[in-house]
Amino acid sequence: SIFFFSFQPLAKLNYFQQPQDIKESDFFKFLQKYGGHSFLAPSQVQPSLSAFYRAGDPILTYFDSSSILSTLRQPVKMGASGLCVDGNPAGFLDSKSTSCTRIFANLSKSCITDPALDAASYYRDFAVLKVRVVFLPFAEHLVIYEIEFSGTHGIQGVSVRFKVSNISGNSGSSLQQRFTVHFWTRTLSHTLPRSGNPGYITGAPLLIANSGAVQHMSILRSEGDGSCSPSLRHTVQFGRNMRTGCKLSLSPIPEGNCSYIQQKLYSALQGMDRAEVLAITGSAHATHAEEWTTILIQNCDVQAVNCTSCCMVPVALEIKILWSNVGLLSNPQAQVLGAQYFYQCHPLKLRSTSTVPVTTVVTFTDMTERSEPPRGQPQVHWKLPFDIFYPFKVALNMERSYRSDLAGYSLLILIVSGILCF
Repeated sequence: SIFFFSFQPLAKLNYFQQPQDIKESDFFKFLQKYGGHSFLAPSQVQPSLSAFYRAGDPILTYFDSSSILSTLRQPVKMGASGLCVDGNPAGFLDSKSTSCTRIFANLSKSCITDPALDAASYYRDFAVLKVRVVFLPFAEHLVIYEIEFSGTHGIQGVSVRFKVSNISGNSGSSLQQRFTVHFWTRTLSHTLPRSGNPGYITGAPLLIANSGAVQHMSILRSEGDGSCSPSLRHTVQFGRNMRTGCKLSLSPIPEGNCSYIQQKLYSALQGMDRAEVLAITGSAHATHAEEWTTILIQNCDVQAVNCTSCCMVPVALEIKILWSNVGLLSNPQAQVLGAQYFYQCHPLKLRSTSTVPVTTVVTFTDMTERSEPPRGQPQVHWKLPFDIFYPFKVALNMERSYRSDLAGYSLLILIVSGILCF
């Protein structure tokens, strides 16, 4: 309990009158007259937080030079104008893309001094904390954060990618920026759910492997504006044909660097984890080589066009998968027979193209060999011995012989009896 003093106002309500001085010797006298009990609410205790990140928690960063904890921020647009607000924290396991607009009074000066236009400001001089250690209050340029996490050890690594372009303008220029935060985990083969046991189930993910790491086969996915998503992809499902298309940005392009463009398109079409082998069954194990089949890959012929300023690049990927049902007719099991990646190419002029439309097609072909059905109702052909009724005939003849003998004996007895009586 805490004691407090409550002084009554003077009768004359003269607020400019000097208050009465309280000497140390008079303290207890005033305490007995005006003192009382008061109970103050305890300060609100912060709830105990988990040592690990939970979904939606802000991701913590640490600036070593200044020993300051902060949060990894993902700018968002605010209001009808869509202007950028930089204080928005990125949430753990919340993969999303945002875009907003920045307006500059002097673009030339801002390009040098504004941190929003400096790529290094998005990764320099700070580290991302693997786990949560303390609670903090929330305090076309493309930035993509790729965050690898583990369910038991928190954040394992963070990488950042940029897409920059040359811009020009005078006072009042504006620029739209886009920010993406993507979470992913390096899933172990034994923790991936089965796609069937043993045969594939229609609609289950198709399993691929690269250097022993089992993943799901995926293809490009388009954003709302038709551009290719830099992080999100469609999962290929067994037995379901698919077709996707989007526009892939190539800027900035190193001048005359054809191999750079080819590699970028190949990487975009095949994904981060290039498929080397494909699981024959839905329960294939990574260490059993006989349960996997090699994917046949046919790349572009870079010499197929005669053009000094052109580059032969892949613009379409056709994935062909052959499969068949095996086993009992009452319980057939679907298994993959083979797969092929076929890249279709097109000449591209290096200086006139900043975006390339790309397409991915997945087709499943059933190669099951089924037996020929019967043409009509089966006929009954009895195959019995010719004398099948012989036992019955013998029995019948014996019975007739017995009856005839009995009648003869009876007649003989009657005749003898008649003679004796006369």
